[in-house]
Amino acid sequence: MRRFNLAVPAAVALALALALGLTAVPAQAHTGRPPGLENCTAAGCHFDVPPGTYDVKVLLGGDAESHTAISGETRRSLLPETAVAAGERASRSFTVNVRTPEGEPTGPDGTPGLDLALGGSAPALAGIRVTPARHARQILLVGDSTVCDQPGDPYSGWGQQLPQYLRKGVSVANYADSGESTVTYLSEPRLWATVQPLIRPGDLVLVQLAHNDKTTDEATYRANLERLVVGVREKGGNPVLVTPIVRRWFNSDGTLNNGTALLVNGLGVDHPAVIRSVAAAEDVPLIDLTAKTKTLVESLGVEGSKAIYLYNEKRDNTHTSVHGATVYAGLVRDELVAQGLVPAGLVRVG
Repeated sequence: MRRFNLAVPAAVALALALALGLTAVPAQAHTGRPPGLENCTAAGCHFDVPPGTYDVKVLLGGDAESHTAISGETRRSLLPETAVAAGERASRSFTVNVRTPEGEPTGPDGTPGLDLALGGSAPALAGIRVTPARHARQILLVGDSTVCDQPGDPYSGWGQQLPQYLRKGVSVANYADSGESTVTYLSEPRLWATVQPLIRPGDLVLVQLAHNDKTTDEATYRANLERLVVGVREKGGNPVLVTPIVRRWFNSDGTLNNGTALLVNGLGVDHPAVIRSVAAAEDVPLIDLTAKTKTLVESLGVEGSKAIYLYNEKRDNTHTSVHGATVYAGLVRDELVAQGLVPAGLVRVG
């Protein structure tokens, strides 16, 4: 049974709020002070803020032992489940991107403002503060359905799970979109033409496009990747090429050494190989997610790997479950740190 403790006794709550600088002033009061608990219910919180990047500081805990996770906007995981002992309090912070549309760029606008959902086996929120983020690092994601903010269960893209691994000071702006290839991402006005102007000097832009380039010839695929790299650099951003996650398509010997699993299209274009080649030629950091997910899926085997994908729910060997997307986001997190793309101090481990 889930239980929720929104607030501690008034005197204790006031003392804690004063100690941590948390506020509970209605946004509509226009006092200049950040909004707080009065914007929350037992299910979550809503803040009437314009599009932008915001720091969120929460105070977790209650009279009983609690386990609280926080997601936001279109099912983005923002804070992993955090345990707090009975009677104790724990402060946590994260940075969140608020935009319209709030999920996939070609999807519905969603709800204006910032929406946070409280989860975990026993959530308890004692305080919250939302303020505009200053000098936050930004990671923009360009990708397909295996990366995007999926709107409904049981689907989840790895980009949807990445924010929970990042601390205050780094936001994820996920502009991945279902069904997109390098061709359509560059041609659709709501995609690259919208994303490129948002890139700021120093921003990371992770590009994973391959699953839908089923009829793209090698020369065009290579040229499209190069165009994206050049476009990121024109704005002062730092491109990072990401090879696609494998499809769960086993050979009889328990390996994934086949074109379906390793994203070789009907024209014989080996997408991961082309991405690796472009990364080397253009001196772009590479996250070889194909190699890493191949190793992981093969180690789990035919049965164990079903939970990573949506085989049990949908007989789907391409799209990931929330669990699988979280595991794959962890692989991306590890590479961001290992390659020095994000400082270790801004990343959550575990």
